[in-house]
Amino acid sequence: MTAKQPIFRNLYTDDHDPETTEIESLCMNCQGNGITRLLLTKIPFYKEIVIMSFSCEECGYANNEIQPGGQIPAKGVQIVLQIETPCDLNRQVVKSDFASVTIVELEFEIPSKSHKGEVTTIESILDRSISDLEVDQHVRRIENGKLAQQIDDFIVKLKKLKEVETPFTFVVDDISGNSFIENPNAPLQDSQCAIKHYTRSKEQDHELGIFTKEEVGEKQDGLLYPIKEDDFTLEDLEGEVLQFGTNCNKCGSPCDTNMKLTKVVIMATVCDTCGNRTNEVKSGGGIEPCGVRIEVDVKNKTDLCRDLLKSETCHLQIPQLELEVGPNAIGGRFTTVEGLLIAIKEQLCENIFQDSQTPEDKIRFSSFLEQFDHIIQGKKMVTVILDDPAGNSYIQSLRDDGQPDDASRITKYERTFDQNEELGLNDIKTENY
Repeated sequence: MTAKQPIFRNLYTDDHDPETTEIESLCMNCQGNGITRLLLTKIPFYKEIVIMSFSCEECGYANNEIQPGGQIPAKGVQIVLQIETPCDLNRQVVKSDFASVTIVELEFEIPSKSHKGEVTTIESILDRSISDLEVDQHVRRIENGKLAQQIDDFIVKLKKLKEVETPFTFVVDDISGNSFIENPNAPLQDSQCAIKHYTRSKEQDHELGIFTKEEVGEKQDGLLYPIKEDDFTLEDLEGEVLQFGTNCNKCGSPCDTNMKLTKVVIMATVCDTCGNRTNEVKSGGGIEPCGVRIEVDVKNKTDLCRDLLKSETCHLQIPQLELEVGPNAIGGRFTTVEGLLIAIKEQLCENIFQDSQTPEDKIRFSSFLEQFDHIIQGKKMVTVILDDPAGNSYIQSLRDDGQPDDASRITKYERTFDQNEELGLNDIKTENY
């Protein structure tokens, strides 16, 4: 009996059956019959994708593109990268259909949906922009010489960007949240790149095909069973373990998630296909009036055993390793300091670009993991920082009265406008809390 394989799985050179799907399709070039091949796979440090390749034997036409295979993220993403050296042009870029690209210094923009989703590099994006502008230039020089000259001058500016004589700003803005720029220093923080997640407007949701229940109307055909306001009391919900269908976050296969509502929402998922087990904690108390920053010095095994609640809005930092983990990386968790460090290490080992690493990068990454092991074994002192704009994170104190001990520091702060926007509070003034 053949073992059940995940829907989305990593590609390996010794994988002789990557499960490609072939579909007979109409060729848009000659109207003949061609073949479309579909492959479901994953990109390290990114997510599930569907790779599509079309070829026509009659006319030789070929085309390929990618589409996101996972769910649409709850927020859009804006990635701002400072290009400082020619090496930065080699960074891989995953760009969805809904991503726009802007070069700030030239006021040059490639609008969304002008090209299909693709995996490319920054240099390739520049090359294609130059090629697109050069199309029909010989006709323009005859019909409108002034316009042709302006385009020629602009093409020269684009070509100079490839030499990186001066730094420039490269911006990818994707309302679907499905775009990504490679960090060559991973797992360390990328000092040249700033990533901002933002709440989409109603118009942007509609562009992605996302509508609320009120906008589409309640379905009466048995496909949707909305819970009415008085159907269940809070006591009923807290007394039940709810179960709902979902997809495994590791392989994409269908599985069930068990959810328990207490003071927080606890969710646990087990995938029968790949054996992946996950648990996630979400705050049940809303957003606190102030953000909270918690710093704790981890010196020994006792500190590693502290209980820890990291909410889904919490940023984590370890300054000694120059490590910063965003709120979306490992979600919300109730665990210990040691458990959180192990989860971060496992995710880094699973998602790192092993095949594309240079020997120097492999040595650096191995050294980084060795330092991580020393921390988990209690041999290296570090400071773990939880910075939660929503104020819903917590680290256990070793004092009996629950007050911060000598190794921990708690600071409450007023959120900035960008933090309120990240939490979906951009229409609420902080001073009203």
